[in-house]
Amino acid sequence: MTLSALAMMIFTTVFGFANGPVAFYLMGYGSIVFYVIAAILFFIPFALMMAEYGSAIKGENSGMYKWLEVSVGPRFAFIGTFMWFASYVVWMVSTASKVWIPFTTAFAGSDQTQKLGMFGLNSTQMVGLLACLWMVMVTFVSIKGVKGIIKITSLGGLAVTSLNVILIIISGIILVANGGHLAQPVQDIMTSPNPSYQTPISLLSFAVFAIFAYGGLEAIGSMVDKTRNPERTFPRAIMLSALIISIGYALGIFLWGVSTNWNAVLSGETTNLGNISYVMMNNLGYEFGRGIGLSQTTALTVGNWFARYTGIGMFLAYSGAFFTLTYSPLKTLIMGTPKKLWPEKFTQLNKNGMPSFAMWAQCALVVAIILLASFGTPDSSAFYRILTLMANVSMTLPYLFLIYAFPKFKKKTDLERPFEAFKNYKWTVVISVVVFLLVLGANAFTIFQPMLDGTGYRDTLWMIAGPVGFTVVGVLLYNNYTRRTKNDKK
Repeated sequence: MTLSALAMMIFTTVFGFANGPVAFYLMGYGSIVFYVIAAILFFIPFALMMAEYGSAIKGENSGMYKWLEVSVGPRFAFIGTFMWFASYVVWMVSTASKVWIPFTTAFAGSDQTQKLGMFGLNSTQMVGLLACLWMVMVTFVSIKGVKGIIKITSLGGLAVTSLNVILIIISGIILVANGGHLAQPVQDIMTSPNPSYQTPISLLSFAVFAIFAYGGLEAIGSMVDKTRNPERTFPRAIMLSALIISIGYALGIFLWGVSTNWNAVLSGETTNLGNISYVMMNNLGYEFGRGIGLSQTTALTVGNWFARYTGIGMFLAYSGAFFTLTYSPLKTLIMGTPKKLWPEKFTQLNKNGMPSFAMWAQCALVVAIILLASFGTPDSSAFYRILTLMANVSMTLPYLFLIYAFPKFKKKTDLERPFEAFKNYKWTVVISVVVFLLVLGANAFTIFQPMLDGTGYRDTLWMIAGPVGFTVVGVLLYNNYTRRTKNDKK
């Protein structure tokens, strides 16, 4: 694999269109600073760490469990990998609820989920029930081993990728039509237009969104042995992709300010972290229509079609990811760890090669969490805020295990290392500590920000519940495994 091909693969793995609208909604132009800092202090060193893991610990079962087991030990490896799996459970909880927003937008041109209240239930509770239905349906289809759906939904990935091109071209036209004036003025860049992000604690809590925007880096480790001259090519590809991705995010966030005035477009009660991308794409189409001289009615129609296109693309992309992630992390966890860790039924595969019993157990867990969240939150904004924060925290916490283990991995003398980016052990420790504290601090500020700002304990408890609960389950499973192993030896 060449430098350009590797850099492009890293870009497509990491870059997410929806991260731009979310960043602009929460922090305005100030989010650019956070994204650039996250690229320098997190993306580059963490990606190089994953590359070293992947190049030194190879084989069929290579992955997070094996990396941590070799570096630290089996208990640490299992709990870390179980937390990694838990992050996908929380992702399914979040996405099963959010998937109905692009679905309704594809038909109506705007988010209709807040109008779904019926049978004495409010809209959030109805979305929760629909999310449970979605989870059951996807699990049923995935157990049958139906892979054709994933090929169809890959079109959604292409549609979402094309949204970046649409944003650049249309924003350029609007900027020219408006005589170079921005809809959102550039003032104090570190002052957020969002009233929820005005305190130092809330500003620092945004760091977890910046780290989350560079997610998926653990997959990079498997690319090292496919790279031509990895010692030279891989670090350069990491630097190049970091530059491209951070510029891409910065440009995207800036361009949203061309068409979107925060107070005029995003301050409404119906705008939330679940539908922000569709609201902003709808407004982009509307401002484009007005910029080229269309009537207000026609411009509104153009805006609705922009939102519809976004809805179709995001729905297909969500669907494709969901059908894969319903079984892939679970199967990786069960097949990549000792079989005796699990009840016998969990390790049995059906005729389609799927752990069907374990998948239904996973489905029941996801449904239970969805029902608790949808019936336990007061409104849709709180519901989607909690789901987004839970997903961000759960997806970034497993990185702490990999970062903590890295200096221990570097001390191992019995490994062949075809690729080494960190050659000085003292600097390895310093960099690992800095990256560890960055991720830990970002999560700590995110988790405790609602409590410290006096906005209530509910959000904090939701974000703590997942990691603590899954850690306890992981420890109990491993302790049970060690007891069973000792009994077998007697």
